[in-house]
Amino acid sequence: MKLWESGAYLSDGKLVEKLNAATQSEGAKKTIAYSILQKHNTSGDASKLKIKFDKITSHDITYVGIIQTARASGLEKFPIPYVLTNCHNSLCAVGGTINDDDHMFGLTCAQKYGGVYVPPHQAVIHQYAREMLAECGAMILGSDSHTRYGALGTMAIGEGGGELAKQLLGKTYDVNYPGVVAIYLTGAPVPGVGPQDVALAIIKEVFASGFVKNKVMEFIGPGVANLSADFRIGVDVMTTETTCLSSIWETDGKVEEWYAIHGRVGAYKELKPQNGAYYDGAIEIDLSEIRPMIAMPFHPSCAYTIEEVNKNLDDVLTEAEKRAKVSFGDKVDFNLHNKIIDGKLYVDQGIIAGCAGGGFENICAAADILKGKDSGNGKFVLSVYPASMPVYMELMKNGAFGALIDAGAVVKTAFCGPCFGAGDTPANGAFSIRHSTRNFPNREGSKIQNGQLSSVALMDARSIAATAANKGFLTAATEFDTEFSGKKYFFDKAIYEKRVYDSKGVAHPEVEIQFGPNIKDWPAMKPLSDDLLIKIVSEIHDPVTTTDELIPSGETSSFRSNPLGLAEFTLSRRDPAYVERAKAVRDLSDEVKAEVAKVAATLDAAKPEFKGRAVAAGLGSSIFAVKPGDGSAREQAASCQKVLGGWANIANEYATKRYRSNLINWGMLPFLYKDGDKNLPFANGDYVFIPDVKKMVAEKLPTVKAYAVKADGEVNEFELSTGDLTDDERKIILAGCLINFYKE
Repeated sequence: MKLWESGAYLSDGKLVEKLNAATQSEGAKKTIAYSILQKHNTSGDASKLKIKFDKITSHDITYVGIIQTARASGLEKFPIPYVLTNCHNSLCAVGGTINDDDHMFGLTCAQKYGGVYVPPHQAVIHQYAREMLAECGAMILGSDSHTRYGALGTMAIGEGGGELAKQLLGKTYDVNYPGVVAIYLTGAPVPGVGPQDVALAIIKEVFASGFVKNKVMEFIGPGVANLSADFRIGVDVMTTETTCLSSIWETDGKVEEWYAIHGRVGAYKELKPQNGAYYDGAIEIDLSEIRPMIAMPFHPSCAYTIEEVNKNLDDVLTEAEKRAKVSFGDKVDFNLHNKIIDGKLYVDQGIIAGCAGGGFENICAAADILKGKDSGNGKFVLSVYPASMPVYMELMKNGAFGALIDAGAVVKTAFCGPCFGAGDTPANGAFSIRHSTRNFPNREGSKIQNGQLSSVALMDARSIAATAANKGFLTAATEFDTEFSGKKYFFDKAIYEKRVYDSKGVAHPEVEIQFGPNIKDWPAMKPLSDDLLIKIVSEIHDPVTTTDELIPSGETSSFRSNPLGLAEFTLSRRDPAYVERAKAVRDLSDEVKAEVAKVAATLDAAKPEFKGRAVAAGLGSSIFAVKPGDGSAREQAASCQKVLGGWANIANEYATKRYRSNLINWGMLPFLYKDGDKNLPFANGDYVFIPDVKKMVAEKLPTVKAYAVKADGEVNEFELSTGDLTDDERKIILAGCLINFYKE
């Protein structure tokens, strides 16, 4: 794998550093990404995009909040196709009636406003979008971070719910024109190597450096033709874990065939970069050099070849245990060395599921490896979740299920639960291997606050099957001399026609929305005050803080339609004391009243020019984190803080655009503190006074002076900035949140 950090041109199908008489600005217009983005740009300025998407999609832990936000802002009809899938809370297993109450809310909203409703167990959100929504040259916005359909020629972006609410209200997705990085593929994968192996190799190479952060990854090169459409999809969905903005692939006859199989030949067109296309960077990958990979806990970038792990078990496991120390400290004793049996690594569980692993070819390949074998009757268990009911039907017909079940696997319906901690949570201390999207701390469902901790490694379905065939001992698929059957896929659209509600864009305003007792409106939120006094109520020094740590997944999913109920879980797995600290500030407890009076007196004495202003300032809370927001698009990571009285985050850097956008859409200031996390001018429990913050936002000032009041009476002056904000983003922050902005 080779990185071209200084940019590259495409000349006669090859990457070159320079091209005679070519300019970067002209070459940049020849990428696939440029043509699609500008086709959807309504601003008239190629560098400042205002995107209107063709379609949008959500699932059942995001669509209630989105529609409630849009309803509060004046929604009358879905202006573009909006698909509501039910693949996260589909088990309806906890919380009494509240999960299916959300589903009935979704169905009646699809009827009332003119949308599409996909019932539980029919398909995971991204598989339905691939099968029924994707089109070459189109753009789709989804309220799930793995909204990636680039392999099918669709530029797709995963964002927080506020951005979808904007599209429902006829507004735009505003972003500076992103950099575009070529992913130049050559060669072909060796048998036993799957899409997850390629994806993990890429993530390992680029995540830490931020090489593709907030950029578009454009897959080109002769190696693309050597990959099936399903294989490309499996790589593409994992691009989210690089922190890129979106992805797009050149298309060819294999993609055309994919659309034909799905009865949508009109959705295909050839997409290719023009000769002379310029890329801001490039990654050159020889697919034949990729070997089966494993991403060890607790991030997809912690990747090794399986061969390397098996050769250096002690070193690799020691590194994983050190990473656990960073995340958990001494709260639990995380041990992977106890998984070594006779010099081999034993795993407790295997999962092939969801938008990454549940594809037709992945499961067929796993069945080929396991055919005639036995996964044993020990602790190890393998579960397989096809990504949609049409895929399920074909696997049932072609014998793949028979081979899997005969080998001891358990086959289940389409469900995202294993990916976010709502299904197949392993035993305490267990080690799970999964062809899914993430392996963040606690994401598999364990609860550090209760002393429960298991862990997940990411692998391709093929090597998971090989490990199952070896009765739980870590094994690369290339160690088996498997004859892969290459079964052909047949898509049965009638399965959806019989179960999916499709309004065909026709709204029925007479339909009454069905609410459940858990579905609550957003609480009232105040506009930004002239001055701001914030109390730091959590301080996180991990190199990266995931959205799963900000608002845990899994059991919290049942409360996604209840802002106040969900807020009780905020930071519960990272800083359990946060909620009560934040609520004390929001509710102005007697203790906080006394602290504010003391802080105001201290500031009045130290900074007479601000006399009387601190006590009159808007009061709220804030967290500090080095780099928050990696991972999920869920807006609740920000909205829960706002519901608890949060007014800002202070960070050295934001891990993703989508988390920063979520903060803004909920009226929270995305402050940047540029001097690192050592020797901060404030600490957890301190107050920070920010005078003229409203002026800073309204008048587009680059920075603002802030004053930290320490417990000992010391006052530290320092500087904060917000980075670039669009005019609408400034108005949203000034209004206090997106809902207030649209009401105005």
